[in-house]
Amino acid sequence: MEGIEAKELTLAYNGTPVIEQLSATIRPGEITALVGPNGCGKSTLLKGLARLLRPRGGTVLLDGHAIHDLPTRELARQLGILPQTPTAPEGLTVYELVAQGRFPHQGLFHQWSAEDEIKTREAITATHLIPFADRPLDTLSGGQRQRAWIALTLAQDTSILLLDEPTTYLDIGHQLEVMELIERLNRERQMTIVLVLHDLNQAARFGRRMIVLKDGAIMADGAPWDVMTREMLAAVFRVQADVIPDPVSGVPICLPYRTLEGSQPSENAAANFLRD
Repeated sequence: MEGIEAKELTLAYNGTPVIEQLSATIRPGEITALVGPNGCGKSTLLKGLARLLRPRGGTVLLDGHAIHDLPTRELARQLGILPQTPTAPEGLTVYELVAQGRFPHQGLFHQWSAEDEIKTREAITATHLIPFADRPLDTLSGGQRQRAWIALTLAQDTSILLLDEPTTYLDIGHQLEVMELIERLNRERQMTIVLVLHDLNQAARFGRRMIVLKDGAIMADGAPWDVMTREMLAAVFRVQADVIPDPVSGVPICLPYRTLEGSQPSENAAANFLRD
């Protein structure tokens, strides 16, 4: 089972470093949640792990091999990524979208096969999308569309899945639908899953491990109860909060009640807001 390791990784945009000399090992078979304030480097780190962003320094290892040395198709057979806002051509059906996940397994002399058909249908079945297989993607609800995109990555038949904010823009019911699917894939297929989340309570509930980033550096790393502390929330998110056990699962729940800077804007800020 493959693991991912970042070794002194530095990632930048237009010459400006976002992640600097970060080292971390993603353990196989676990759900790891990347959390942190806006602009802290969560999505940047995920792109670096997926080889979507070439490092300025350091390296990323996949099963001990530098990912930038791996052929593209070989990497796509081992690692799947779902970006924040994926797009598809208008009118594309769920089946047609999911089938694209089989492209890494094809080539000049290996076109669509019986195995491709099986893996595509297995992915649609695993995400409970059989009734929608022939429906255009743009006719589905937000939760259904997100499941379709996850099905595409499942059709790749990889052991590692990287998800960037998979619950963004979804209502609470569809958020749970997607997170329960992710949990089931980890449990039943032993998939290694890394996901960027804004919701700390979701990260604590579904992640076996939480990595907290701030300003491109790791501020905390460990099991939810070790990471979700009042001190961390104050230092990283600048909020005062209570942390209590969830009455059902026992995982820590964050109850923020005040920013450290105070909740009331200054008179000048309020005046500028009204004038704008």
